[in-house]
Amino acid sequence: MINRRLVYFLETNNFLHRCQSGFRKDRSTLDNLLALETDIRLAVLQRKHLVAIFFDIEKAYDRTWRYGILKDLHDFNLRGNLPVFIQNFLKLRRFQVRVGSELSDFFIQEEGVPQGSVLSVTLFSIKINGILNQLPFTVKGFLYVDDLYVSCAGEDMNVIQRQVQTAINNIQTWSVKNGFTFSTTKTAGVHFCRKRKLHLDPEIQLDGHKIPFVNEIPFLGIVFDKKLTFLLHIKTLKKRCERALNILRVLSSISWGADQPSMMRIYRSTILSKIDYGCMIYGSARKSVLQKLDPVHHTALRLCSGAFRTSPIKSLYVYCCEPALDIRRQMLSLHYFFRIASNSLHPYHNFKLRPSLLRLQNARKTFIPPFFSRMQAILMELNLNHISVTPQPTNTFPPWKVNRFYYLNPFENFSKPDTADTIYQKLFSEHRSHYHSFTPVYTDGSKSTNQTSFAVILPNNTYRFKLHPSCSIFTAEITAVVTALQEILNRSPGSYVVYVDSLSVL
Repeated sequence: MINRRLVYFLETNNFLHRCQSGFRKDRSTLDNLLALETDIRLAVLQRKHLVAIFFDIEKAYDRTWRYGILKDLHDFNLRGNLPVFIQNFLKLRRFQVRVGSELSDFFIQEEGVPQGSVLSVTLFSIKINGILNQLPFTVKGFLYVDDLYVSCAGEDMNVIQRQVQTAINNIQTWSVKNGFTFSTTKTAGVHFCRKRKLHLDPEIQLDGHKIPFVNEIPFLGIVFDKKLTFLLHIKTLKKRCERALNILRVLSSISWGADQPSMMRIYRSTILSKIDYGCMIYGSARKSVLQKLDPVHHTALRLCSGAFRTSPIKSLYVYCCEPALDIRRQMLSLHYFFRIASNSLHPYHNFKLRPSLLRLQNARKTFIPPFFSRMQAILMELNLNHISVTPQPTNTFPPWKVNRFYYLNPFENFSKPDTADTIYQKLFSEHRSHYHSFTPVYTDGSKSTNQTSFAVILPNNTYRFKLHPSCSIFTAEITAVVTALQEILNRSPGSYVVYVDSLSVL
């Protein structure tokens, strides 16, 4: 409850940095992965170097400065009982160590936030939030709780080195003042570049130690290599999935094995979830690289369905109701693209390539375009490039004022197959007689093979609308309700009753 109220206060006042993605609504690790991949693709397109430094904070939660958290809350102009509660929540935290059945004495934890508490993540985000304000305007930085990276692109390596070193010096000064310590052994850098001529990596220091530069680095579950081929990530992912295939081999026994629905459920949760994570980012790899994952997918479908090894692959897709991996990657990428397009607070909400970069991208056919260009190509192929995305409404209801919603369902205790139509008609007549003073508004949606439409019927008017053929029946039903509510708002005040035949919409 406290965390929800605190998050509402922070989000409505825009106190959290827009490039902080950790544990925020409609944000995820994919946002940081997308930012890094997009910057690398654009640097490669312009034949520039991009240097990225990936930081590691030592004992981030255990060393968080408690007084600094309270000071930041005070600077946010937060007053009243909430900061008092947080102060009492943080002070006098005690812990014991157990070895076998023996317990040690109690020790007082002087600093840090208690791990395992839902409130601790928000408090840590408040304290580390200011680190992104220390960067020069030429250096980009993204943060997912304590996973921080900064990057700088340019043609002259000496300029990049000076800019990144300035950013690291600022970060180091800020961290000393706010109680954070960076691990000089785990912090590493990657020099992303596809130039073939000999060029040295920059020499950048952190706290007097030279930052090592590596050819690949794991970041938020995805392995980035300096050429951005994602070959190592896909090879590593394939090995992990092949080990998990042993679970399906054990459970697919003919005499006592699980049934197909259970096998498919296990496959989707243990293997397909690993393949899905970050596929909108590593999906930009070459087709020959991505095809290395297809045998895992096909083997799992054969184990789940009990099909022969000679069974055609396309028949497996149909029988198991599971698409090919390339189609699944397109679907998940489009879902993520529309989620960004509907979130006006997302840092990449209005991302567009400059006309000069578009011309350069079209001129270089072998260049792998960034995420948004890839999505535009898919939308054009599916004839979806002209649809407009409805922005998500900002919820103005604070957590302490819950917006409860109720609806009437006089038919809920009747089974549709076992109830005669006359009973439904009688129930509806009784309902209408009880609410005879209310103006009735009827809504409905329908979908056929090549079109989707909906209608709103009022006593004196009937409104009919067509939607894009790709829209679902749910979209038609809920758009009809929204249209009905908008029409009611435009009419004179009174009592209205809206009739909907979709429980999902309600």
